[in-house]
Amino acid sequence: MNTSELSSKTLVEKEFSLHNHLFILTNQRVIFWPKENTLILSDLHVGKAAHFRKSGIAIPSEVLMDDLQKLEDLILHYKAQKIIIVGDLFHAGYNSDLDLFKKWRTKFSEKFILITGNHDRLSCNVFEELGIECVKDLLIVDEINFVHDPKNSAKDCYCISGHIHPGFLLRTKNESVKLPCYAVSDHQIVLPAFSKFTGLDTKTLSKDYRNIVFTEGTIFEV
Repeated sequence: MNTSELSSKTLVEKEFSLHNHLFILTNQRVIFWPKENTLILSDLHVGKAAHFRKSGIAIPSEVLMDDLQKLEDLILHYKAQKIIIVGDLFHAGYNSDLDLFKKWRTKFSEKFILITGNHDRLSCNVFEELGIECVKDLLIVDEINFVHDPKNSAKDCYCISGHIHPGFLLRTKNESVKLPCYAVSDHQIVLPAFSKFTGLDTKTLSKDYRNIVFTEGTIFEV
C-alpha cells in the first residue's frame, strides 16, 4: 500500500467525548476512536452511482472510486486496525460498483464490520464473502452502541448512528449554504454520510442536538 496522501491541509480534527471515551471527529466524514484503534463511518452507499446508470442517468464510476480512495487514505493515515460502518455500506442490490468495491477490499487485512442499514439488502453471506463481518441491527463495543437509525437507539444509551445524512443551514447576511455536519448530544453522535453522492437533511433531528459542521479546510461547532 502507498503512504497516505492526507495532510494537515486536508485533514482537520476535533476531539469529542462520549461516555468518557475520546473520539476524533474529522472534516473527512469519519471518526477515529484511538482506544479501539478504529475508524467509524456511515452511509457509503456503494452501488448508488451504478443504480442511477441503470436508470439512464449518467453518473460516472469515478464517484465511487473517489470515495474509496479517500477511505483508503484515512485507513492508512490513522493505521486503523478495525473499520466500523454504521449502516448503508451498499445502496441496493448487486451491481457493477460492488465488483469495484470487492477488488478494492482485497488491499486490506484490517477487520471490517457492518451494522446493517435499511439499504443493505444483500444477505450476510454476500457481505462475508467480501470480507465484511455482518451484524444485524446493533453492535456494542465497550458500552458504546452502534445502530444505523438513531431513532432505533435504546433510551439513554451512548450511541453512534448514521442514516440521517445530517446537514446544517449556515446563514450569512447575504446568502445561505448547506454544509455536512455531525449531530451530537451528551448521549449520541449522528455521523455524516461518508459519500458525497448523498443529500443533506437539515430538518429531521430535534434541537436537542448540537451541530459540528465542517468544510474542506475547517471543523467547528455552531
